[in-house]
Amino acid sequence: MTKIILASGSPRRLELLQEAGFEPVVVKPCCEEKIQPGLKPNEIVESLAGQKGFSAINLHNYHDIPVISADTVVALGNEVIGKPKDRADAERILAMLSGKTHQVCTGVAIFYKGKTSVFSVSTDVEFKTLSSEEIASYCDTEEPYDKAGSYAIQGKAAFMVRAINGSHSNVIGLPVCEVVENLEKLGFKHNS
Repeated sequence: MTKIILASGSPRRLELLQEAGFEPVVVKPCCEEKIQPGLKPNEIVESLAGQKGFSAINLHNYHDIPVISADTVVALGNEVIGKPKDRADAERILAMLSGKTHQVCTGVAIFYKGKTSVFSVSTDVEFKTLSSEEIASYCDTEEPYDKAGSYAIQGKAAFMVRAINGSHSNVIGLPVCEVVENLEKLGFKHNS
């Protein structure tokens, strides 16, 4: 297992990295997330990922262990869709995504030995047309309420997804292939 620092409290990111052969040490970032107006979804997530990773580095003196931070948003066009505020908001979001293709965009920042790599990966997700009954039934579960876009592709929401074009792990919360590629570009060798 390869030791890394994960500057994220996301259990999904932790699981994805563990499945890829990493031994992540979780350090929750401590920063006020600031978004400049007018940014595109990929620019927003890159900025937020950088802020989170930088805060973790400032809290601890990591140098020889990579620090990985990330932020994920769902976007319909240039409209960023965050986590739902409540059930009515979750139902509104799912109805808005119904029958359409949206993007899941994850920004990643990797800090290692004084070098930094910041990038984003976008995946197209096509939803089938959802009935109001399907939306209500899904919102009866716990799943929609802590997820960008109000759904978890790795859970009960799998029935909603007609097609994915791009990284599947990105939709869950972290584009693992691209993370490993960027670690290698920074000179870090991953031994899975």
